[in-house]
Amino acid sequence: MSTSLVTTPFHSHSTTFEVLEGVDLTGRRAIVTGGASGIGRETVLALARAGAEVTVAARDPRAADDLVRESQSLPGRVLAGALDLADLRSVDAFAGTWSGPLDILVANAGIMAIPTRQITDAGWELQTATNFLGHFALATRLHEHLTAAGRARLVVVSSGAHRNSPFDFDDPHFERRAYDRWAAYGQSKTADILFAVGARRWTADGITANSLNPGWISTNLQRHVDAETMRAMGAIDEDGNIIPTPYYKTPVEGAATSVLLAASPLVEGVTGRYFEDNQEAAVVTGNEAEEPLGGVAAHAVDPATADRLWDLAAATVG
Repeated sequence: MSTSLVTTPFHSHSTTFEVLEGVDLTGRRAIVTGGASGIGRETVLALARAGAEVTVAARDPRAADDLVRESQSLPGRVLAGALDLADLRSVDAFAGTWSGPLDILVANAGIMAIPTRQITDAGWELQTATNFLGHFALATRLHEHLTAAGRARLVVVSSGAHRNSPFDFDDPHFERRAYDRWAAYGQSKTADILFAVGARRWTADGITANSLNPGWISTNLQRHVDAETMRAMGAIDEDGNIIPTPYYKTPVEGAATSVLLAASPLVEGVTGRYFEDNQEAAVVTGNEAEEPLGGVAAHAVDPATADRLWDLAAATVG
């Protein structure tokens, strides 16, 4: 990776409105997975406000009904389609309905801290299958449409939790080691970053790919985390209320980095990088607990590891 980090005039609490001010996406087409809630919803609205046609890909497309209605008053428009990332047949079905160029693919959907080990039909642990493999399959199935756009962007939402968990090629699905929901989540987010690094093979097709940490935001992602754990993390008080901190973000702030990578001219041509707080992050050596201020782990941006994971995923999705 280049030693020169990409910087922008935005900061940790910049909003999607600020990041896309003056940007015109008229005629552009986008897909946002998990776009019906949380930072996905704010990503969809930001792109549609800038004039893009945005398809929300969700397990239940009806969850996006209000977004579809709201978009009627926006320069762009919002559509919805059914997609279950944990089911490769669903991924194939969704991708099969797409026609024409695809300018922006935001791999936003995710699950976190599933309490028990679950295995998909493809034989993958559920968190890694959903957060990484399903998005990998979707992007590869849509590759020709991304290429047809001429200068498409792939944006992969990761997490600072990746720093605690390198990808374990010897036992990725916890068949021999004891299942740990946080280790599984962290591994899935390492895989997301490696996906963006591995996608450098698509540069000649006009496709750039970058990953990001959106920061600390309260969304449906935490639905599997019990209140005791949330209190231990310092996220909520004894009454279940969010504890405000300087680094906590609203969804419209948390979506800003996704929107920056999806549409800002400031990152045109940039690929294979990891961003947080609207800036490219430096490589760090400690885990998330030791270095809470951010950064990307070396194990998540290693090109050889990225290629190895790409081959593993490609062999699974066919």
